[in-house]
Amino acid sequence: MEEKWAELEKRYEELGERVAHPEVAGNVQELRRLSRLRARLERPVFLYRQWKRLRQDIEEAQLLLKEESDEELAQELALLQEKRAEVEGELTLALLPRDENDEKDVILEIRAGAGGNEAALFAGDLLRMYARYTESQGWKVEMISATAAELGGYKEVIVSVQGRGAYSHFKHESGVHRVQRVPQTEVSGRIHTSTATVAVFPEAEEVEVEISPADLQIETFRASGPGGQHMQKNETAVRITHRPSGLVVVSQSQRSQGQNKAQAMRILRARLLEQARLQAREEIDARRRQMVGSGERGEKIRTYNFLQDRVTDHRLRRNWHGIANIMEGEISPIVDALRQQERELLLRQVADESGA
Repeated sequence: MEEKWAELEKRYEELGERVAHPEVAGNVQELRRLSRLRARLERPVFLYRQWKRLRQDIEEAQLLLKEESDEELAQELALLQEKRAEVEGELTLALLPRDENDEKDVILEIRAGAGGNEAALFAGDLLRMYARYTESQGWKVEMISATAAELGGYKEVIVSVQGRGAYSHFKHESGVHRVQRVPQTEVSGRIHTSTATVAVFPEAEEVEVEISPADLQIETFRASGPGGQHMQKNETAVRITHRPSGLVVVSQSQRSQGQNKAQAMRILRARLLEQARLQAREEIDARRRQMVGSGERGEKIRTYNFLQDRVTDHRLRRNWHGIANIMEGEISPIVDALRQQERELLLRQVADESGA
């Protein structure tokens, strides 16, 4: 393992030299790519260097103890050995196979599912929850496209989340979210069950997805508010159809046609990147159903039960209470638990492959 760690340190130093090279400094895309690669190695290299220092301290302490018995030094040696074992564990985790998209920004799509007006209101609640969580992480959320519902909430809303590691935090949110509560419009106090679907895509850079202008059908139209009100006089909204894939993207939240076109292209690139990844695994249809399902009540990854003040993640088979705080964006315990589950699965895979 030490040989592998040393190779990573060498690679880290080589990347540092390449990033500092004048030719690379003048190429923004290449500079970004190399900087991202180097950033991924930063943590494991830091831990490896710490491990080497601890090893040296341990060897020196062992030599001194051979020459002369010293209880205080023996205790210090035990602490050093304990610390080295801890660093080795952290280093193992840092070197687990990583999703290449983990550090990327995110395109987040939320759609009302089963439940009519209540489903649209719930979609709006989820958007608020994710926006508050994003702010708590020091990241930025940006509206890309939205179709508001007449009684509040959204039929569909698309936003981007910009921040280092955003995808690693949000990727487990894909799926059907179910809510059980008494709607404000329900006079009899009857509990309603509604759903909203969430799809999370890593935002693609232009260099990752090649799109030929000849493959695009671009249409403009007048943007409108909820229910067709507040129709704009100018055709600022943009609809882009990617002919080879059949994907259709609409953006109308920006004030100018150029801005809406740029937003629509961002969504299209993200969707094409995800589609390419899925096609490479030959399970695009199955993966899409797994991601968002059909929005039916029976398909769910998480349930928000307001009457019992409980949020249940069905993949983890765990409950969290304090639903009011959770809906205000305090979802870190859930996100962290899902990320921990992912790490544990990867550790198991590594152990199986190594015959441990």
